[in-house]
Amino acid sequence: MKKKVLSVLLATAMVATLAAGCGSKNEGGSDNGADSGDKKYDGVELTYWSMWQNTEPQGKVLQEAVDAWAEETGATVNIEWKGRDIKNILGAALEAEEEFDLYEDDYSRISKNWIEWTADLTDLAEAAGYADNSYAVFNDQATEWAGYLPCVTEQPQVGGIFYNQDLFDEAGVEAPTTWAEFLDVCKALKDKGIQPMALDSAYASFFFGYHLSRYIGEDATADLAVNGGWSDNAGVAAAADSLIEFIEAGYLADGAPDEFPNSQNKMGLSQDVAMVVCANYVTSEVNNNTGVELNWNLFNYPSVDGAAEGVDQTAAYAGANSIAITKYSENQEAAFDLATYITSGDFDQKMADTAGQIPADPANTAPASQNGTVEVLKATTSPLAWNMGLNENGDLRTSIDEIIIKLFEGSYASGADFAAALDGLY
Repeated sequence: MKKKVLSVLLATAMVATLAAGCGSKNEGGSDNGADSGDKKYDGVELTYWSMWQNTEPQGKVLQEAVDAWAEETGATVNIEWKGRDIKNILGAALEAEEEFDLYEDDYSRISKNWIEWTADLTDLAEAAGYADNSYAVFNDQATEWAGYLPCVTEQPQVGGIFYNQDLFDEAGVEAPTTWAEFLDVCKALKDKGIQPMALDSAYASFFFGYHLSRYIGEDATADLAVNGGWSDNAGVAAAADSLIEFIEAGYLADGAPDEFPNSQNKMGLSQDVAMVVCANYVTSEVNNNTGVELNWNLFNYPSVDGAAEGVDQTAAYAGANSIAITKYSENQEAAFDLATYITSGDFDQKMADTAGQIPADPANTAPASQNGTVEVLKATTSPLAWNMGLNENGDLRTSIDEIIIKLFEGSYASGADFAAALDGLY
């Protein structure tokens, strides 16, 4: 009897040993350590400075994405909600090397103002194939400014001519690519009793800046804004003359240029105004202000005849809020993984849908209010700044805006008169 008991005990011990051996073999061959409970970033702690508030749609999705990533990887992530004031505190915080690993800001400031304290993500991006899940226009521009890739695009923006597709269909017109085609579209819309273009005074310089950049380019516009000499550049008068023709043809909506947001709101309230020149957030502004979900679409600002040599007629306004990593972070790889987790795949799609914004990953789908935006961004190689150089003279910016508003009000008989008025500021 004792021998039988001993035999059973020995057999049980052998089975247990074999089972333990099999378990060890599986643990060693696992890619993610899930069988053993080990995770890729166990013990890693990251601090994330966000430009959002946790009550905003972006903040809510961000928190959800971070929580999911932390659960998958074993890392701990502490989000500090800094809000829009983050741009006012980043300089001192980075210089003092305060303990945070990731931060959000405009990609221009990241690439220019904060670059001394911002990590080079070039190798990490290449290893991860980041180019396949992002827009070349932002990667290339940020790299040109910084000398290396300093950030991951989080919230892309694009500007152009946003329009009500239903009104285009009613008039039997398609998105134009040239200024001549654009004028034909305006005429067809007007002939159908549809007002072609909304314009609020707040965006008058954006409209004119886009138009002028087609003639002389952004750099030349910025030089004129700083130094004057508007009358010496024939492209200024030509641009203004073509807009005077547009205005005199009655293609602006009634009351335009109006006080913001009265004119653009007419697109939703009366639903007989077809277009507006602005950035992509205008669609949410109109939808939210009027309670109407318009059938939005977008085309890039048309090319013009008589442009100066070398002017890129396909350039578009493009900007982005982005995620950067501090140069002194001890966990840059984990931080980069988190940044790309947020800005690609399912959570990027959820961010786009929830916040009504352009997806950071061009493989994702823009929400209905952002139709056309991904296509314009993918086709853009030369991003234009807001107002395309007109803002470069801080001292005269308001005065330049006022003269441009007068142009749209019909105050100048010719482009030469308009250019002379601008030169009178210097």
